[in-house]
Amino acid sequence: MKIKFKIVTPERIVFEEEVDQVTLPTQEGEITVLPQHIPLVAILKSGELWVKKGQEEISLAVSGGLIEVKENEVVVLADTAEQAHEIDEQKAEQARARAVELMENKEAVDSTALMAKMEKELARLKVARKHKSKIPFNNQ
Repeated sequence: MKIKFKIVTPERIVFEEEVDQVTLPTQEGEITVLPQHIPLVAILKSGELWVKKGQEEISLAVSGGLIEVKENEVVVLADTAEQAHEIDEQKAEQARARAVELMENKEAVDSTALMAKMEKELARLKVARKHKSKIPFNNQ
């Protein structure tokens, strides 16, 4: 039995496939959804999202959004989502460094937004570095 999995951002459908399981970062902690999971709505937080399809594991960096689990279907509406091979590690590191620099500036106006930006960039870096040597998944 498979799960229909779809992750959508405001710009595009990032991933849409039938998969065996999905592991997602939520505000309450990491959850793994298998076929016949109970219905659930949760808040997605910045982090690494894993999809398992057969022997293949696909990793995505995500930030913010909502998760809806229905019987054998998971839909993620994410602020941002990128597959590991799409992430430019150097740009992500530069963005993280800028966020840290602004956080250290005591006159920074919106520390909550800066913290969210830093979490997003750290998630991107983690996924990019962890999966640098893996072959990218070609989603059609």
